[in-house]
Amino acid sequence: MTLERVRWAEPSDLPEVLELAREGAANMRHQRGGSMWARREARPEPFEADLVAALAGLGGRRAVVGMVDDVVVGYALVEPEALHDRGLLWTVTDIYVTPDARGVGVGEAMMELMVSAARQAGAEGIDSLALPGDRATKNFFERFGLTARAIVVHRSLTSEDTSQPSSEGAGE
Repeated sequence: MTLERVRWAEPSDLPEVLELAREGAANMRHQRGGSMWARREARPEPFEADLVAALAGLGGRRAVVGMVDDVVVGYALVEPEALHDRGLLWTVTDIYVTPDARGVGVGEAMMELMVSAARQAGAEGIDSLALPGDRATKNFFERFGLTARAIVVHRSLTSEDTSQPSSEGAGE
C-alpha cells in the first residue's frame, strides 16, 4: 500500500466520510471514557447534515480525506474557534483511518495538511482530544507537537461502583 494523496474533501466524498465517521465513533465509544464522550463531544446521529456542512466548508470547518490506491481510507475534520481575545484556535474534531490503512502515513499526511492550513489562517494553536488510555492517539498527536494543556476529570454518579474515592492528595 502506498499513500497516493491527501486532499480537502468535497461534497461528493460524503458516502465514504459518513462510513468512516461511523466507524470512528463506534471505535471511540468502546474505549475508556468513550461512553461520556459519545454523549457529550461526539457528533449526534444522524451524521449526514453535519458532515454535509463540514464538506461544504460552512462556518470555516474543513474536511480532509486520505486516499490509498484511489480509495478514501481516512478522514479528518477541523474547525476554527475565535478565542475571547480575538485569537484563533483550530480544533481537530475528528480523525480516523481504517485499521488496514494505518502505518503508511495517511493520518500523518492529513495532520500535516491541517497544521499547514491552520498556520496559513493565522491560528495560534491546534487542539484535539484523546481518550484516557488511548496511547496510540496520544502518541500520534505528540508527533505533531500537540501536548496536554488541560485534563478533564470525571466521576460517574450513576455507575454501580459505590466505593468512595480516596481523599489522599485532594486539596493539599
